Amino acid sequence: MKVTPATEQEDFSLVLGGPLFQLCRRAHLSGNSLELTLPRVLVITMFAWLPLLLLSVLDGHFFRGASSLPFLYDIETNVRFLIALPLLIVAEVTVHLGIGPLVHRFVETRIVAPEDLPSFNAAVGSAHRVRNSLTAELALWVLVYTVGLWIWRSQIALGTDTWYAKPNATHLHLTAAGYWFAFVSIPIFQFLLLRWYMRMVLWFRFLWRVSRLHLRLTAAHPDRAGGIGFLGRSSYSFGPVLLAQGSLLAGLIASRVLYEGRNLLSFKMEATGYVCLFVLFIVGPLLMFTPQLSFTKWIGLAQYGLLANRYVFGFEDKWIRGGAMETGELLGTGDLQSLADMGNSYVVVGAMRIIPIGLDDVMRLVAITAAPLIPLVLTTISLEDLLTRLIKILF
Repeated sequence: MKVTPATEQEDFSLVLGGPLFQLCRRAHLSGNSLELTLPRVLVITMFAWLPLLLLSVLDGHFFRGASSLPFLYDIETNVRFLIALPLLIVAEVTVHLGIGPLVHRFVETRIVAPEDLPSFNAAVGSAHRVRNSLTAELALWVLVYTVGLWIWRSQIALGTDTWYAKPNATHLHLTAAGYWFAFVSIPIFQFLLLRWYMRMVLWFRFLWRVSRLHLRLTAAHPDRAGGIGFLGRSSYSFGPVLLAQGSLLAGLIASRVLYEGRNLLSFKMEATGYVCLFVLFIVGPLLMFTPQLSFTKWIGLAQYGLLANRYVFGFEDKWIRGGAMETGELLGTGDLQSLADMGNSYVVVGAMRIIPIGLDDVMRLVAITAAPLIPLVLTTISLEDLLTRLIKILF
């Protein structure tokens, strides 16, 4: 039976492949391991954003003009292409460096038993095939130029005169900058965003297949997650993606408040819901290990409880009921330290989490996602009051 070499497990990556990655390599915008990040960010960002600036200047809609929203004041658009888009590109590096080594760690720490290696390697190979699929990326482009454009026109585009369009009762009349915006810039951004969603689905699918294996977990592991606590820490690798999502949300809300007269507080529930949804999208895949972790904790409590009973009964028989009560002998023996160690071990087992990520880690992910919303919140509440409320929530 063929087993995937360890080097292939070490090279696992959610982002190191696909037609666009190969195109960037041929264009000398990326190396084999996602080098040249800054040139790649600059080229893709300028290709999407710079023509909008130049065409809006030629149209007379850059700083002021006939439109009620000039390009310079379009917070949503500038945040999308100058903040969120670069973050989505930078996230490829953080996810590659943070997620890739985890696959080898499953094998290195013998969490995956040797007899399960063929199934584990099959999950790795399946993720690589979808990641490298030309069909998958073409499907994303088709989705962007059909559903994506429809959603932008009907749900996202502002209903007032802007630098990119003048709406009427039936459709949008695009300006020259608007055509580049609608058919080049927006599709590029939507494609990169949808490709991240696809990668997250791949990560979800990979972890689901791994969670179906008979993993070697232990309730007494110091990470208090059965030995797979590294999965929880890996969630920070998706931080730039969460920050990009939060930036998009902040830009969208700011545009609606400034140019459609909406009340900022009317977005309170939507903003909270979206932030929780984004974080759940990252943390959710880890919940698939809950059944095995729950079983491991249950077995661990039973086994360590039985071991503790035997040791405590033996200790009492020797030192309390057995008559060996000389203080010198008791202080010179290691039995007391062993009794304390046994108690600590049982406490560790009892404190084991059934999700391989802690609440403090989840709260940090929430903070990363919600950080771009803080400037909006400061328009309605002072920084001192905001810090006071956050301290009360956290502590």
